[in-house]
Amino acid sequence: MKRYVAAMLVVLGLSACATPDTYDETRGWTVDKLYTEARSELDSGNYTRAEKLYETLEARFPYGRYAQQAQMDIAYTYFKDHESELALAACDRFIKLHPSHPNLDYIYYLKGLVYLNNDDSWFGKWGGQDMSERDPKASGEAFTAFNEVVSRFPNSKYAEDALKKMNQLVDALGGYQMHVARYYMKRGAYVAAVNRAQTVLREYGNTRYVEESLALMSEGYGRLGMTKLHDDAQRVLALNYPKSAYLSQPWKETEMPWWKFWQ
Repeated sequence: MKRYVAAMLVVLGLSACATPDTYDETRGWTVDKLYTEARSELDSGNYTRAEKLYETLEARFPYGRYAQQAQMDIAYTYFKDHESELALAACDRFIKLHPSHPNLDYIYYLKGLVYLNNDDSWFGKWGGQDMSERDPKASGEAFTAFNEVVSRFPNSKYAEDALKKMNQLVDALGGYQMHVARYYMKRGAYVAAVNRAQTVLREYGNTRYVEESLALMSEGYGRLGMTKLHDDAQRVLALNYPKSAYLSQPWKETEMPWWKFWQ
């Protein structure tokens, strides 16, 4: 009986609206209407619906300004919907397809924001996990994206904030290295601790962790019995920070966790 009914519907031309699964309310919509509806859903916070409409628009109208705008909007929609991987893929796709687009600065800026706010990164939610176990790769990727904005588009309206975030990221990355150095130091892994402190001096010499890194190196070398290197670190510390409290007392971990400074 079901087959008979289905056959009759086909004959009568009613199969397109026979079941909810085959119904498409956007059928026959113009590109303008598709974009307007998608943007309205995005602005209303209905991200899943907006994503579907943008995808439909690009599938039906793959060329022209609406398609390009939809590609940018859907990257932002994925970002707002906490779909980090999809957002990054959309950004990279846009960069590849439109390397000279006038809004390329926005896409690089958005890419940086995605990495910066990725909850799966070390820079996201702490969740009680020891920071030495977290990978700062996402923050490095964010820095690279923001640097594209600053270096390639210095007059962009996003350049000032991108530079600000870059400075914050450098400080946070230096703090991450300092935290790992403390972690090793507390566990008696003095060689590893000194190596991390050296990384702070070498790569993050413009952050607020230089003084402590010198003090930690001095203490670490001392515990390793490397007297000359201990004295050298103390001398550099005294030369650059003549009023440092570390000159009159051994290094000890700061009371406030480094990531608290960011919050």
